Parts: sequence; C-alpha cells; structure tokens
Amino acid sequence: MGILTFSINVTLDGCVDHREGIADDETHAFFSHLMDEGGAMLWGRVTYEMMESYWPAVARGDVAAPPAMRAWAVELEAKPKYVVSSTRRDFPWTNSHHIAGPLRAGVQQLKDATPAGVLLGSGKLATELDRLELIDEYMFLVHPRIAGHGPTLHQSGVPSTRQLELVSAKPLRNGAVAMRYRRAR
Repeated sequence: MGILTFSINVTLDGCVDHREGIADDETHAFFSHLMDEGGAMLWGRVTYEMMESYWPAVARGDVAAPPAMRAWAVELEAKPKYVVSSTRRDFPWTNSHHIAGPLRAGVQQLKDATPAGVLLGSGKLATELDRLELIDEYMFLVHPRIAGHGPTLHQSGVPSTRQLELVSAKPLRNGAVAMRYRRAR
C-alpha cells in the first residue's frame, strides 16, 4: 500500500494561493523530483481544472516556459492523475481518471493500488482527507513571504489538532524551506 502525501506551497502566514509562491526553476525542479517519487497525482476538480488549463500547453510547447517548468509539464503529462468531483465526470487530459463514490473508499483504493504513493495537491480536498485521517505525510514548501490574505491551509478546520513528526527540512537557495512531516500515530 502506498502512502498519501499532501504537498503544497504555503507562505509564512499560511496562505496557499498558488500565485504567492516563488515560481522559479528551483521550485519547479523541487516539485518535479517530488512528483518523480510518487506513483500518481490526486486533485479536487478546481485544482484539476486550473492545472488542465495551463500545463498541457506547456508540455506541448505551445507556451514558452523555462526548462524546469517544461520538464515539470512533460512529467505531469505522463503521470496518472486522479480527480475527486461530484459535478464533473469527463476528464480528457492525458492519464486522468475520476474517483467517484464515497471519498474514503475511493481514496483508500487508490492508495492500495499505488505502491509508489500518491501526491495530493489540493487544499480543500486535503482538509476533507485529513478529516478522514487518510493523509500519511505532509510536504510543505514554505516560502519567505507574508501574503496577508487567504486562502489559508485548512481554513475550514479539522476536528482536532494533528500531531506531526518532522522527517526532514531542507532550505532552498531561493529562501523557501521544504519540510516533510509524518502523521504521528
């Protein structure tokens, strides 16, 4: 059985707006490496649609992009992508699959079928999966910025405090710090 790792960019004040992180070659190389480690991606519909609207064009070369971003797009194109949605059923982007039915069962089945692990990249979905205690690890790329606005990490709350154990912390040259935590059991 693979593990489910929630990974997201976050500012020092907890903002998870994707426009607030440092989007440079180092950040994209970091996420490319993280994606290489996992067997599949997991998103909610909103994140999927945001990703689908940009990254396939970068992978095809229709959009000019630095080498690290292009490499990320090409890898993402090939990676299995799973989407949780109750409103959309058709996901035409290459290697995209719909998770339908009860959330707990669908995500647990995906974890069981993906020994290399699943990388979760949607904030609202992460809150729901955290409530169901399905997240095994958290990989935060903390950016040296204070956004002063939201959305924030788990802003709709979880039922209780989550105790985490630090697995690793690695500073990047751009000032961000990659922090990996494991859920304390």
